[in-house]
Amino acid sequence: MNDTDLKYLWQTGNNQIAINQKADKSSLDKLTKRNVSHFLSSMKPIKIFTLLVGLLWVFSIGYVLIKLTIIAYDQVSPYFLYSAFFQVMLTAMAVILYIIQLSTLYSIDFNKPVVILQKTLINLKASTLNVTKILILQLPFWTTFYWNESMFKNGTLPLFILQGAVTISFTCLAIWLFFNLKYENADKWWFKLLLQGKEWEPLITSIGILNDMEEGGASDKD
Repeated sequence: MNDTDLKYLWQTGNNQIAINQKADKSSLDKLTKRNVSHFLSSMKPIKIFTLLVGLLWVFSIGYVLIKLTIIAYDQVSPYFLYSAFFQVMLTAMAVILYIIQLSTLYSIDFNKPVVILQKTLINLKASTLNVTKILILQLPFWTTFYWNESMFKNGTLPLFILQGAVTISFTCLAIWLFFNLKYENADKWWFKLLLQGKEWEPLITSIGILNDMEEGGASDKD
């Protein structure tokens, strides 16, 4: 066997190894994306349930508010009406984001490059944080909807101090959480209390899997 034959065999062997490695990587990529698809699918039931509850809340309470405004505006406490109005409005905003999230989950194409999938999931993560922020802004209104004129006319100083402390505390908490609910704080206990379970953990796991997949691809190229 001469040098030409040896070089040919060597080159053929290298080509075969490269083909096998490419086939193995393709199979691994498909398996990885299948796992990501499984994790993301596990989010759909809870999101659908939450969306249905949100829609029921918005339409039922919204209907009551409209009816009270039309036929009994002078008889209903304005504190109740406006507190409930802002609660419903914020819930409606969250419902819209949930619809967008579900639409995104059902339209993900796992045949697309990892970079595009990563971008989609990062947008989902941001949307999930925004929904939580919006719902947190409801906190102060849960401390004002039961106010009425009799309360202010006949209330005592301790009652006013207590009510003021509660409303101010909830308002400050809502504002603080709104500005501090960032992924950078994901290791904080209060963040984990607000974001956990099927609406959050599968998403973060999927992002981690895709990041590892991309890093593995970059290492192979190097």
